[in-house]
Amino acid sequence: MPPLDLIPESPGSVPVVARADVVVVGGGPAGFAAAVAARREGCSVVLIERYPYLGGLASGGMVLVLDDMNNGQEVTVTGLCMEMIERMARIGAAVYPPVEDRRQGWDVYRTWAPWGLFDFRTDSKPNAIVMAAAFDPDGWKRVSNEMIVEAGVDVRLHSWFSKAIVRDGRIAGVICETKAGRQAILGDVVIDTSGDLDVAAAAGAKFTDGAYMVTTVFRLGGVDTEAAERFRYEDPDAFAKVDKQAKRTIGGSWDRWWLKTPLPGIVWCNCPHMTGLDAMKVEDQTRADFEGRRRIYALVDFVRANMPGFERCYVVDVAPQLGVRQTRLLEGEYVVTKDDVNHRVHFHDTVARGRDYYTPYRAMLPKDVDGLLVAGRHYSATESAQKLSREIPPCMSMGQSAGVAAALAVSAGIAPRRVDPKAICARVRAQGGDPGDIPSDNARIMETAA
Repeated sequence: MPPLDLIPESPGSVPVVARADVVVVGGGPAGFAAAVAARREGCSVVLIERYPYLGGLASGGMVLVLDDMNNGQEVTVTGLCMEMIERMARIGAAVYPPVEDRRQGWDVYRTWAPWGLFDFRTDSKPNAIVMAAAFDPDGWKRVSNEMIVEAGVDVRLHSWFSKAIVRDGRIAGVICETKAGRQAILGDVVIDTSGDLDVAAAAGAKFTDGAYMVTTVFRLGGVDTEAAERFRYEDPDAFAKVDKQAKRTIGGSWDRWWLKTPLPGIVWCNCPHMTGLDAMKVEDQTRADFEGRRRIYALVDFVRANMPGFERCYVVDVAPQLGVRQTRLLEGEYVVTKDDVNHRVHFHDTVARGRDYYTPYRAMLPKDVDGLLVAGRHYSATESAQKLSREIPPCMSMGQSAGVAAALAVSAGIAPRRVDPKAICARVRAQGGDPGDIPSDNARIMETAA
């Protein structure tokens, strides 16, 4: 809908409230990793986040399983992602299968499948149990706060990105809207980890518009998970009928519409799946929030009456952030394709990895804007490739590499696009990460750059 009218804005000035070597916009998993990685390399870092917490879709969107981080039994995403998992586990906020249970077998499947910790990319039954983690959203917020403070990152929450400051084709900082008014934060390198490519798009970088389903994720309490699992296995025919109707009621879900969480009696529901909505439009976002809640309470009424273990269930919370999977996608120096992901293409400038696919440094670099890096689900990829490579762990791997790349650019006084990918990989490995520079046996090697 076109605007009803246009209101002219008067030019003015914006106070500069902070300066840093590196400015990271977006405190989700990729942004958190970028900020900590850059700070551990010795840079001053400002991390900007619009919500009153860190974690993005991991915490605020309640995407409560970390997966797509293994190639068979090889753990491919390590570094800051594994550090986060291990620290959450120590405080009882994360659960993951021990090494001896990471295999195929009905015994381990029945133990770990209710947590969602299985290989969801294969059709073999039972699905193999792999390294993945179920976690509590507030546990993520707590641990990320601790790690950010320990690293010495300057965090500015409640700051909504508004404008990119671009001078002669180079980004010099950003302007945010806050309760105190508009504020400017300047930096030598800016990393866009907004999830929707807000900074790069505002700076003039080329992008494409993607779309995928959205979700109002929620949690239910008062669930007897043992009774629910007994019903699944002891009366499979009856379970199949009730489960099918539950999925119809919620209007779309994954195979398991509920999963266990580290909190007893509380389950995670990564649904309903709602399609045909544009998460860049206020009207569609609003429609999704209203429709999602309507479906959630219809499901609660149904399972209370029909699903053993759910007789006394209740809604604990609905994620404060809409579950958005895809919006703007960068058109960077290289665009990752579905074939690249499916055929495990390994690039000469690989700097991050996910399950068994690799991310080239060029896919994090805008073509037309200097001083800017992109990391997270809006990286340079086709729509179909992004749908296969957008999970949280690979986004954290990308973020850690972006933070290291920014630090190397600052220390050398060069533009990020001139940083040597091999130097990025060396520093990521020194931080305990796996940047994917060493291809796995099943990788397809792309020709080395001239």
